[in-house]
Amino acid sequence: MGASLRYLSQRYTMPNPELKAILTDVGTEELAHLEMVGAIVYQLTRNQTPEQIKKAGFDAYFIDHTTGIYPADASGVPFNAATFASTGDSLADIHEDLAAEQKARLTYDNILRYCDDDPEVRDAIRFLREREVVHYQRFGEGLRIITDSLDSKNFYAFNPQYDQKKNM
Repeated sequence: MGASLRYLSQRYTMPNPELKAILTDVGTEELAHLEMVGAIVYQLTRNQTPEQIKKAGFDAYFIDHTTGIYPADASGVPFNAATFASTGDSLADIHEDLAAEQKARLTYDNILRYCDDDPEVRDAIRFLREREVVHYQRFGEGLRIITDSLDSKNFYAFNPQYDQKKNM
């Protein structure tokens, strides 16, 4: 959810149509990932007995949400829009996006470490992990587009004499 909202929000301030398209495409795909993860969680929990739920450590969640899908992290912290960045600075936002995709890939790696031998779940998680790698590559293309369009007048890293206070 956070990735989708991040990308779909950032696209408005991107200066290049190609960057906007990348963010729109990836943001839309992330909504599909949310649906896939929700379906997996629901299918794995819908027929659990109270004893199985308690044994799995989901009893506190179940008390509040039963088998409803509620966006929270693995620690139980609910989703909050404060968890994603949209700065309006294309360079900062693309770097944020690259980092977010690597964190998502790592999360899927960790899920696979704990996932049992259910091939349908493992295959779906592997697919989602592969897509995070593709998203990272797409944002790498976006970073190249951004840096190719910058010069010493608008990018402080190329101009050590850049005076931020004077140019704001």
